[in-house]
Amino acid sequence: MTDITSRRDPHAPGVPGVPAISLRGATKRFATKDGSAFTAIRDVTLDVAPGEFVAVVGPTGCGKSTTLSLVSGLEPASVGTVEVAGQPVEGIPDGVGYMFQADAVLPWKNVLDNVALGLRYRGLRRADAEARARDWINRVGLGGFEDRYPHQLSGGMRKRVAMAQTLITEPTVLLLDEPFGALDVQTRELMQDELLTLWSGSGAACVFVTHDLTEAISLADRVVVMTAGPATVKDVVTVDLPRPRRVEEIRLTPEFIQLYKRIWDSLREEVEITRARGASRVA
Repeated sequence: MTDITSRRDPHAPGVPGVPAISLRGATKRFATKDGSAFTAIRDVTLDVAPGEFVAVVGPTGCGKSTTLSLVSGLEPASVGTVEVAGQPVEGIPDGVGYMFQADAVLPWKNVLDNVALGLRYRGLRRADAEARARDWINRVGLGGFEDRYPHQLSGGMRKRVAMAQTLITEPTVLLLDEPFGALDVQTRELMQDELLTLWSGSGAACVFVTHDLTEAISLADRVVVMTAGPATVKDVVTVDLPRPRRVEEIRLTPEFIQLYKRIWDSLREEVEITRARGASRVA
């Protein structure tokens, strides 16, 4: 097991030596319509340190998002344990921010109200919530768009709203489930750089699920490779690329290419297993 203190940000919140996220033998089963059990993930053991950025890759449908659901408390583990900041997850833990694949912005609220929403739910006065929301809107590059509604924004702009919504509450654990998957390549690279800038120095532990190996390597301290479903941890690769990073620059380095080959060699077998299963069902 990787030493959980090796990459800890000295300014990160939490108890020294205690993982921000810890899964031990975590398995999740769902009931099917015929009454049988479907196993989404099995025996997942993984630690994420405070201030660490971990990317999770694996074949389509293997259970990557289910792993995030266990950490967020949206789903309980069927077997094993899940802890956040040393405490068992028995509901939605304090300090967890979650950015989903689909935008979580409310179409009937403007940018300012959407970004301020989390603080308002926490009981902050409207004036204080809006002041902090304006600050975050500027941080994500949307200054001047406070009064716009989601339908008036591009896909990349809506993602910036979603990012501000998530980060304004200053989470100690940040979960991202393919947040940039629907964006075009140029916008995705801009959002990746924006995420790294906003995350850097926050002390938040980040788990980022993606299908894109280039994205995973560009962002992460470690890349976790999951097996074909039901997923478990197959491999953990340390990304020793220096920070701060500019995504479009590091992708051209020999070190990046070596990491890509190393991770793809591990992932390729699992992708082929998943493809073979799909072909057999069709046949």
